[in-house]
Amino acid sequence: MKKIVLSSLAALTLASVAANASATKLYQDENGQVFTQAAEGRTALKTDTSVYSHADKLKFSGQAFIGYKNTHYTDSAKESDQAFKVSRGYLQLKAYLLDDPKSYYRITMDLKNSTAVDGNSLVVRAKYAYLNLNEVLPATSFEIGLAHRPWHDYEEHNSWLFRSVSEIFIENHNSAHISSSADYGVMAKTRTKYFDSDIGVFNGEGYHGTQNSNGMSLEWRFTGHLLGTHGHPDKTTYLDASFFGQLNQKHSLNTITNHNDDLHFYGFHTVFNMPAFLASAQYVTSDDTSINSTATGAVSNGSGDGYTFNVEGRIGSEHQYKAFARYDNWTPDVVSGATEYSKKTEIAGVAWKQNRNVEWVANVTVDDNDHAAGTVSPKSTAYMLTTEINF
Repeated sequence: MKKIVLSSLAALTLASVAANASATKLYQDENGQVFTQAAEGRTALKTDTSVYSHADKLKFSGQAFIGYKNTHYTDSAKESDQAFKVSRGYLQLKAYLLDDPKSYYRITMDLKNSTAVDGNSLVVRAKYAYLNLNEVLPATSFEIGLAHRPWHDYEEHNSWLFRSVSEIFIENHNSAHISSSADYGVMAKTRTKYFDSDIGVFNGEGYHGTQNSNGMSLEWRFTGHLLGTHGHPDKTTYLDASFFGQLNQKHSLNTITNHNDDLHFYGFHTVFNMPAFLASAQYVTSDDTSINSTATGAVSNGSGDGYTFNVEGRIGSEHQYKAFARYDNWTPDVVSGATEYSKKTEIAGVAWKQNRNVEWVANVTVDDNDHAAGTVSPKSTAYMLTTEINF
């Protein structure tokens, strides 16, 4: 299975190179080096390589987070650690299959560390694999397959813009950690000038969870664009208010004792952005039907409430220099008589957008958790340097 997946990825990569080669004039110098621009001493190469597809158009893109992380632990027997990391390695293909130029099939492959294959090797896994059908209803398209969930993509493109540093609040392991960004299902996406909505029905376990037929999940996002503008944070001024949530039947990811928990959460979010500044705040509350009186003192891994806020400032002729900060506070529910505790995450950093393809980010992340029964990780301070690559 591993060989099949890797071979497919290699074929996809070669197809991308071939597609670009067929559309680009190539030149070679006397040393045999190949260039894409003509110059003195370079001769044109004949390129007759073709890419064959039943789709009218193929579009390739990619994203990677490459970095270094040094983590120090306090009040803990755990030793400090440091390592170079690749935390994302997207390779994406969109195949345009219908007459509508906005309808397409998308598949996105990602890299992940896995102890199950060759110790701790990077392995390839599918992140998205869905069909997007445009304008099925007025101003509404549909994603069908391994698709986006309603909330994550919105926050990562409009509010918290440093996914290379941390996941969003409801996904971050040291915060709420109640939902992942993709799942198997169908989602309707409505886009208008003053209002957006994403409403979907999913398996509910997330793209890397165990898929079962015990229950389904209804999930949504409703966003008002109060100024009638949205998107493009470094170019546009907008003010958005959102209500999002999830009603998940018999959810297994956050279950302690069995697979019969119903995970319900609701979130409220607002963001104000102008090209030089962004400020955002969010509140989330979550309930789960499981009751457990073990030593952890938790009602369920997924129940609790908390908030987060983040700010960002941008300077430079193209707003390429940035400073940002974020604070998360999540308080899990506990059984009667147990000690309540909170998980806190504090992030501060700076970034330089070198060009549209490369951004450099340096930050400090502090996990300042209460020392009480149920604390999931010790206090720590992490220093990170990350390169975000987009093409």
